[in-house]
Amino acid sequence: MSIIEHVVLFKVKDDVAPSEIEGVVERINSLVSLEQPLHLTMGPLLRIQSSPSFNFTHILHSRYNSKDDLHAYAVHPTHVAVIKVNAPFIDDSMALDWVAEAQGGLVTPPGSAVRVAFFKLKEGLGDQVKDEVLGAIRGIQDEFKHAIQLTCGENFSPGRSKGFSVASLAVFPELNELEAADSNEEIGTSQKNDKIKEHLESVIVLDYVVPSP
Repeated sequence: MSIIEHVVLFKVKDDVAPSEIEGVVERINSLVSLEQPLHLTMGPLLRIQSSPSFNFTHILHSRYNSKDDLHAYAVHPTHVAVIKVNAPFIDDSMALDWVAEAQGGLVTPPGSAVRVAFFKLKEGLGDQVKDEVLGAIRGIQDEFKHAIQLTCGENFSPGRSKGFSVASLAVFPELNELEAADSNEEIGTSQKNDKIKEHLESVIVLDYVVPSP
């Protein structure tokens, strides 16, 4: 079963009060009640590693049955109204969308840990190289033995992606499972990482823990 992954990163302005930040998050999380999302959750980032530096603070992850459903969500009056209300509190944002095979369920359970990575490829690379990069990412994901959901794909919405064109997402049952994967340095991935690095201009790696509803 193919689904659409939709991930949005937000940078909340530095001078926004905690209560106002809570309002931003609650308004976006309320959009799960719309008919289009199969899954939708927003929360603060646990950490971000990026080159060059980005300072996003929050992440929205949602899933849809089709591109048409994602578009219907994007233009839905309730969604548009939430964007308008939240806009004064947001300093920056970016978004990537990709087609993925649903594995391990559609919902990321509360308390699970999610690792998202965005990749910007060097200019002038052909589709064959992009396919090689996606293959290498899938190979790295295969080493995540405790992950319960894994997806990766090519971004199809370039307007808000800041030039990033490939994305991956891995869901672990708990944060300690994700951190264990990092500490193990995932045996056998060094060659796959080298294959990716030679084609990359920049990368963003983000971790967050799915909040309770």
